[in-house]
Amino acid sequence: MAANRRRTGQRRRRGRFGILYKLLSFLVIFTALLVGCVVFFRVNKVTVTGNSRYTAQEIIDASGVALGDNLLLVNKPQTARNINRLLPYVETVSPIRRLPDTLELRITETVAAARLETADGWWLIKSGGKLVELTAEAGEGVPQVFGLTPITPPLGARLTVEMTDQVKLEGLRSLLSALEQRGMLEGVSSFVDLSASNLIRFNYGDDLTVVVPMSGDFDRRVFSLQRVLEVYQEQGERVVGTLDLTYGDNEARVRSTERWIPEALRPTASDPTPVPTETGEPDPAQTPEGEPSQPPEGGTGE
Repeated sequence: MAANRRRTGQRRRRGRFGILYKLLSFLVIFTALLVGCVVFFRVNKVTVTGNSRYTAQEIIDASGVALGDNLLLVNKPQTARNINRLLPYVETVSPIRRLPDTLELRITETVAAARLETADGWWLIKSGGKLVELTAEAGEGVPQVFGLTPITPPLGARLTVEMTDQVKLEGLRSLLSALEQRGMLEGVSSFVDLSASNLIRFNYGDDLTVVVPMSGDFDRRVFSLQRVLEVYQEQGERVVGTLDLTYGDNEARVRSTERWIPEALRPTASDPTPVPTETGEPDPAQTPEGEPSQPPEGGTGE
């Protein structure tokens, strides 16, 4: 009996030492791996792709990542936020680890969607309303916004306005975003007019002014514009004048063969261009004779 008890005690002691040995082995292996990661997975190279406005070095400097940093410990969300904060024209940032020693920064850049004149100069904004640049020159190819007075925040922040203009600002952002999503933003290069309380007027191309409600489903309105342009093009025609999209989702009317343009952009005070009223109807005193024309058959429904 005594011999059996001794053998049982020895087995128990060996079992306890076995568990301790496994635990110590795990800790040694884990420590070795951790030290290996710290020593070997260092950032020795940072590459940048997708950039055009900013140089690779500007983006790397803005990222906050330095050569020699631990690659596995790079905070990717913070790296993206650093770049977005310091470089306003950057739309998206995707940091990607390339083992053993490379960090890739994939960049998507944006363009200015509109400009506003202020006492300090011209503010360029993205479609979402973010201020991306303050310039002394008005520039070309970017539409000027009329009827909106900005409260100038710091560069990189979003455009803010008085509470009385908040609906106009939301309408502007929604319109620009809808145009951008359908790849039609480049067609708006002259003006976006918010002077009316319930309408937005903007140019599309060189010969067309489009009128839409100040609020509503802007994606549907922009789709209607797209369909009108396609229908005219299919029939070998070109839509010119003032296109009114305030009647409904599937209805568009060419109210005049003369373009409406903001007074500030008219070449002379005697410009005969018809000016729509607050309700979207052209001023009868300035409308050429004849009924407003309809788009060619084909509809604008999606």
